[in-house]
Amino acid sequence: MKLRLIVLYLIILPVWVQGQTVCSLEDRERLESVMAELSQKDLSDQSIQELTVEIGSTFLKTPYVEKTLDLPGGEKLVINLTGLDCTTYLETVVTLARLAKRGMLTYQTYEKELEWLRYQEGIRKDYSSRLHYFSDWIYQNQQKGIIKDVTQEIGGTVYVNQPSFMSENPKFYPQLSNPEFLDQIKRSEETIKSRTYYFLPKAEIEKYEENIMPGDLIAITTSIKNLDIVHVGFAVERDGRIHLMHASSNSMEVEISQKTLHDYLKANTSQTGIMVCRLVM
Repeated sequence: MKLRLIVLYLIILPVWVQGQTVCSLEDRERLESVMAELSQKDLSDQSIQELTVEIGSTFLKTPYVEKTLDLPGGEKLVINLTGLDCTTYLETVVTLARLAKRGMLTYQTYEKELEWLRYQEGIRKDYSSRLHYFSDWIYQNQQKGIIKDVTQEIGGTVYVNQPSFMSENPKFYPQLSNPEFLDQIKRSEETIKSRTYYFLPKAEIEKYEENIMPGDLIAITTSIKNLDIVHVGFAVERDGRIHLMHASSNSMEVEISQKTLHDYLKANTSQTGIMVCRLVM
């Protein structure tokens, strides 16, 4: 039955498979279209922050689709631009912004850059090598020189970060039926717990809002004890205030929040604050 479903999926949605990369023809066409448009522009005067906002805005109204990375079989590098969740949206925009700033906009460089961003040490090995917890994504991509976590310097305080949701709920992750992968996830969780993280409590966001730059990466922290980050997006400025540009599971599309970032978090009791990261080149 599983094989039949996979075959049916491939018939309905043609995919580009090269090595261990999976990309639908529609996604590849959109990627190449975005890259071609960027290639025609003079980006020399734009900062990486400004470029991030510009590229992120081109995906407004893109449908929200979750779990696009979790395909049957071995871990694949999935490229999907036509259906995005909050993390894949962020990764797509960051990858394009970095390549555009370096003038290296090709399909092959996109593959390499996305893998470098998405996996531990930048290498796709198996399911457990993916950066599943976003606080780990922040730490490791800072080590790679892609971002700088500026949370502490803009007013943040220590965030008690003890994620264990994946190892405690393997039933939600078919790949964790593999005991080796489950053990590796547990080790990753212990490593995350050993680090010191910072967050800006939501009651403090309005006070320190002037320290947040448009284009900054925003990661929303939570009061749920076994999770680290529950949502991510980009800071954008509207009428002198910071809003969130993100793939929303409420509106089911990429949008800019009508509420300010401060009010957006205030309306959700389980969201406790934010981590703020800045792209570096």
